[in-house]
Amino acid sequence: MMLKFPAALALLPVLIMAAAPSPTSGTEAAAASVSSKNSTTELQSNPFGIASGAEWSGDYPRFEPLLNQAGVGWLRYFREWQGIQPKQGEWNWKWADAFVAAARTNHLQITAPLAYFAPWASSGNDARTFPVKEMQFWKDYVEGVVSRYHQDIQFWEVWNEPQAFQKNGTPQYYAEMVRAAYDAAKKVDPQAKLGLTSANFALAYLNMVLKAGATNHFDYLCVHPYENVEQLKRPGGEVFFLSMVDNVRRLLAAHRQPANIPLWITEIGWQAPIKPDPDKDAQQAQLLVKTYLLSLAQGFEKLFWFEARGPAYGKGTDHGLIRADWTPRPAYDALKTMTVALGPSPRYAGWLDWNGSYGFLFESQQRNVIAAWSPVGQERKLTFAEAVTVTPVTGQERRLGAGQELLLTNLPVFIAHVPDSLVQTAHANRRKPFPWGGDFTKALEVACRWGKTMTSQGLEPTKEVVTKRVGDETFACLNKGSGLNFRVNPGFAPFGTTNLEIRIVARRVVGIQQAGFQLMTESLKTIHGYDRAGWWTIPADEEWHEHTWRLNDANFVGTWGYNLGITEVNGDFLVKEVSVLRNQD
Repeated sequence: MMLKFPAALALLPVLIMAAAPSPTSGTEAAAASVSSKNSTTELQSNPFGIASGAEWSGDYPRFEPLLNQAGVGWLRYFREWQGIQPKQGEWNWKWADAFVAAARTNHLQITAPLAYFAPWASSGNDARTFPVKEMQFWKDYVEGVVSRYHQDIQFWEVWNEPQAFQKNGTPQYYAEMVRAAYDAAKKVDPQAKLGLTSANFALAYLNMVLKAGATNHFDYLCVHPYENVEQLKRPGGEVFFLSMVDNVRRLLAAHRQPANIPLWITEIGWQAPIKPDPDKDAQQAQLLVKTYLLSLAQGFEKLFWFEARGPAYGKGTDHGLIRADWTPRPAYDALKTMTVALGPSPRYAGWLDWNGSYGFLFESQQRNVIAAWSPVGQERKLTFAEAVTVTPVTGQERRLGAGQELLLTNLPVFIAHVPDSLVQTAHANRRKPFPWGGDFTKALEVACRWGKTMTSQGLEPTKEVVTKRVGDETFACLNKGSGLNFRVNPGFAPFGTTNLEIRIVARRVVGIQQAGFQLMTESLKTIHGYDRAGWWTIPADEEWHEHTWRLNDANFVGTWGYNLGITEVNGDFLVKEVSVLRNQD
């Protein structure tokens, strides 16, 4: 199909630190200096971040210059509480001072997780067990680090993945820690910003934390939606990825929090093999670029890819942009290509829909750049009335003359020297809902059905479906050890849509003596976001049977990348239909 259309990072300010208050007495103050306010503002507006941790974080002196060269402006990492205050009343600033100084040298802003426990302060005498013995211990720690580093670090994330990296923790305990950290930090630095955080895209957990009293005690909110990256490998994955900010805003509105609270993704990533693998390496690079672009387009202010180098976790793959031998992966090169193309502080300016393809306009330093690609498995041929410059994520820039074809594939490209007419169209679309995936906001039902053909209307499997042919029809086929997850179109059931019905039509495979499964649904009831909706034993005959589950606490936001799933499968059976309906009662 042919479609035709009309025609350097600023230096980080160096700040002179005053002597720290009582917790830092007898220690050497961290070195710093002062630069212009404009430089500070420009660097802080850089949205490109990297999160570090685990076994290779100590290599920061070597990987930080590489991050700077790639256009990264932010680094998420900090020394754990036990490393800074190994004993009550004893402060060890040596490592943290060196880390902060290195970030300053490499023009990187730090966002610092306040984590975990110093064992002497934990009720379990370790780094993870809640609650803290005395909340004053936590307040003293927060006051100490914020007081010492407030000239260099403004953003402090309270804990790291609190529902995961904890023992005996509860939303109530975390809310108490958030309130205490907020008050302690603001006491010594009123300009400090405190972040509320979670693992995954855990809005159910954050909902509990807000109910427990964390409201009005945070300045920005952080999520870690790793599983949503995987969905970008499937057709329509962009539709679900682009729904996250809307769902968080609905959560915040439900708790009467300010509508303009900044939203950050402080961890996200995708693992590639440790050894060079051309296909997987290229896929990681493509997913990285899409993740940054889709996040910025929907309203996340910062995104931190995990990680700079490593970690491997002994699994033969790792997240890092840099290999163990210090050679860059294609994802590193793609990141650098993107930051050069978009500039150090790009602003999302609107979308373009090219017959189902994705186009996002970004403005930076008085230039316009469109990031574009086609859906998985599809291609589009574009022409422009004026000459443009096209740069794929692999970095080979080329000039495209007026009227010349651009073959748009699933590999993102950056289009510069954008015709004014396209800029105006994108600007006009900026406040409009994204157009992809269809409008299901008023639909009463979404469904996925098999038979003579497979049809999907607002309900998508999250992976390839194993099928079995029966006569002239084909159905989804499940057996012991298998499962099947689905995502509902975000417009059909955004956050706050709690009353839903799930209907499944299934039958046993001929000759099977027993067959059944558990339905797992995304719920507000559990801190990990999912709950068993109920077991169904499929009747023992060869007829099709229908079963309905009624939900009153649904939360279809994609905590782990899906909304409902057929799981704990016993026996072999066929599925003809899966439907989600609004409960009209």
